[in-house]
Amino acid sequence: METRCGYVAIIGRPNSGKSTLFNRLVGQKISSTSYKPQTTRHRIVGVKTGSNVQFIFVDTPGIHLGGKRLLNRVLNKNALNVLHDVHLIFWVIDRGQWTQEEEHIKKALNNIDCPVILVVNKIDKLERRDDLLVILKHLSIKFSFAEIVPISALKQDNIADLIETGKRYLPESEFFYPEEYLTDRDRAFIASETIREAAFMYLEKELPYSTHVEIEKYEDQAERVHISAIIWVEKNGQKAILIGRKGEMLKKIGSRARSEIQKQIESKVHLELWVKLKKDWQDNPQIVGNYES
Repeated sequence: METRCGYVAIIGRPNSGKSTLFNRLVGQKISSTSYKPQTTRHRIVGVKTGSNVQFIFVDTPGIHLGGKRLLNRVLNKNALNVLHDVHLIFWVIDRGQWTQEEEHIKKALNNIDCPVILVVNKIDKLERRDDLLVILKHLSIKFSFAEIVPISALKQDNIADLIETGKRYLPESEFFYPEEYLTDRDRAFIASETIREAAFMYLEKELPYSTHVEIEKYEDQAERVHISAIIWVEKNGQKAILIGRKGEMLKKIGSRARSEIQKQIESKVHLELWVKLKKDWQDNPQIVGNYES
């Protein structure tokens, strides 16, 4: 039987719904998601294997032009570098919104010899379904897209159609990975992302962006998994907010993260969280180097 296999980059600006779509496509939560923009920091690979097709999806950090920190520059570079090593690109856009980030992505894609499918996400939030036709017509002249597919990653609308459409653009090939292979990231990494996601859920304004999670210990024991993690922040004031009065905020973050990790690995979890200070870590090459592709 003829099989198809290839790498598919998922790109877009922050908060377009890339990571939610990535998780839907893979069929399991791997990449952290949040209603706040620029949650994703790493290049994450997730594999979906069917009877005659294997997609190797690559979730990327959102393209964000406003930040001036070293971390921001590295994340933008990582996202664009992925485009040179894939067979297909899913460009995710939040309905009809077109900003300077979309123009920046478009400029990068002009130098890429690869089919691009525009994925118009969050159509469930449109006030009128008739508005979708106007949006699709407006977007169709922006770039030479191979296809335009409207979806709702959150509601899982039209995901199956997106997969079938993407399948046609993958090369004929044997599978690159075993059928049971899911991701290039281990459980410790997924735990760190889940902890950071919990911080995004409870913390306001810019504080979540100033956090960096490091897993110190991940031990899979007979009855439960023991995890010890450090949440690094840049300022003493941030540390106080993250811990909260009598440790209440840290307890909330830890409780949510522990619950989510238990669901993911289907095992009991003992989670210990510590908050420590590392001034200006977002400009520290040694730490930011952990986010390099």
